[in-house]
Amino acid sequence: MHRIVTRRVLAQTLYSRYRNVGGEARAGINIARLRISPTVTIPSPQSWRNFKSSSHQIFTAGSYYDTIYALSSANGKAGIAVIRISGPDCLQVYHSLCPSKKAPKPRYATVRTLYSPGTQGSEILDSAALVLYFPGTQTVTGEDVLELHVHGGSATVKAVLSAISRCSTDGIVRYAEPGEFTKRAFMNNRLDLAQVEALSEILAAETEQQRRAAVRGSSGSLGRTYEDWRRRLLEARAEMEALIDFQEDQHFDESPATLVGSVSRQVRDILKSIEVHEMASQRTELLRNGIQVALLGPPNAGKSSLMNQIVGREASIVSGESGTTRDIIEANLDIRGYLCTFADTAGFRTATTSGAVSTTHPETRIGVVEEEGIRRARAKAMESDVIVVLASVEKRAAQGYEICYDLETLKLAAACPQRLVLINKIDVVSEADLHLLVHKFREGVLKEIFGLDDIVPTLISCQQARNQSSDGQDPGGIRLVADRLVLAFQNMTSLPASLQDLHGVTERQRQLLVQCRNSLEEYAEVTEDVNTDGQEAAQDIDLTMAAEHLRHAASCLGRITGRGEAGDVEEILGVIFEKFCVGK
Repeated sequence: MHRIVTRRVLAQTLYSRYRNVGGEARAGINIARLRISPTVTIPSPQSWRNFKSSSHQIFTAGSYYDTIYALSSANGKAGIAVIRISGPDCLQVYHSLCPSKKAPKPRYATVRTLYSPGTQGSEILDSAALVLYFPGTQTVTGEDVLELHVHGGSATVKAVLSAISRCSTDGIVRYAEPGEFTKRAFMNNRLDLAQVEALSEILAAETEQQRRAAVRGSSGSLGRTYEDWRRRLLEARAEMEALIDFQEDQHFDESPATLVGSVSRQVRDILKSIEVHEMASQRTELLRNGIQVALLGPPNAGKSSLMNQIVGREASIVSGESGTTRDIIEANLDIRGYLCTFADTAGFRTATTSGAVSTTHPETRIGVVEEEGIRRARAKAMESDVIVVLASVEKRAAQGYEICYDLETLKLAAACPQRLVLINKIDVVSEADLHLLVHKFREGVLKEIFGLDDIVPTLISCQQARNQSSDGQDPGGIRLVADRLVLAFQNMTSLPASLQDLHGVTERQRQLLVQCRNSLEEYAEVTEDVNTDGQEAAQDIDLTMAAEHLRHAASCLGRITGRGEAGDVEEILGVIFEKFCVGK
């Protein structure tokens, strides 16, 4: 018997039956009341209890009827602590903690004194707790839920939690496992797996953009979309398999070629939609994992100073000596809701570096350590999402002032879709001289590099930003750099208004979508000889293989939502729910 049958049938159906049956149902399963095909074998209560999955989180029949409880608010001292109780014995727990008090009105807050069970009201746990009762099935878990809002002192919380386990109930009352409340919501069809993952992302969100992306994925629209695709593929597969099995005995209104052509059109539509979802997933992953920003430039151009100004602390060593940064120094920060990782790299000093050789030590050569630092900087730039290249205004003994830059770093930036070119140390020359230097730099350097020919350099002064000597509101132009970085981040992660829900596509879902796409593309290869008019030799179509590709594609979609008949859904549940904390 498929494990998915036991999970779907027992987890989704038995609880609603349980509320209306007697004590016999608690020890067994009322098979007669389950609407299941007679070909499906239902396990005995004992065999179900002994059933084990490779996922340690799977419930047994007994554990599904357990009443669970946990602290749902954060650990530690607080004004209020929220203890959540879910399961069939919620009201019995309430009557044990509040003897001689009638049950609270559903969905209304009630102040009660909580007593230690078995003390006949002589030992008070909390003299003024707020109690809320939510009868199933329209609750967060789909079961009866009782919430106790108690005073948040550590001793009070421990006393109440300890008392719940001692309450007199018909069934088992135990402390919840990590993620078990959410898992019961999934089992009772209150959430699909896509919504569960979105909830996990909400709990893990550290920045505003991460929060927004997670909230957009919690609406349930993604799950409905994937379930619609799966249903369409299953219907198409059913028609194909009927054609395979009965085409010699039965008359069909459509020829095999016409049927395949109709299915192929649906497959092409789904493939186009999957492509959009994959693109959205890549953009969302930047929000979740952080955007990689590499700072490149020649030695002593001000990369370390710029990084310190952006992150707001001394993350890198700043010195007038060239080459003080030899390894990659990274710092994480939140820039207006976007999680970023800035990498300060070694200065590039090559034959393409303008003015890179020290005027005081012209014989200085690149050592082994510096060469390794440059290699690592180059590799870091290749894997970064945004490249920021620095040039700087430097004084040369004979030529006066000029803009020092490294050609290789500019070419690396030109190959990156999102890049910025900054000119540092603008405070050392007059405004008129700076204008001439920038014009010469743009015309003689940037316009000769494809991809940078239309870029306008951003002028900054890390010295002014550090000393805040400028009279303007943006000393040194650092705020302007942040503005342009945020604009780049928006270009990398934004989606049209009609596709905002796609920010909820996770990496796990993307991988399954890739597998689904591969199966649909294999289907298209098998049926590629069918023309748009449906006129094709039917005997040349391998309908069995085409139906198998549709089956695998639908299975991948079912694994996304957890509602399909995929044999390894239980393993998927273990991976997802183990990320949750106890009490959620």
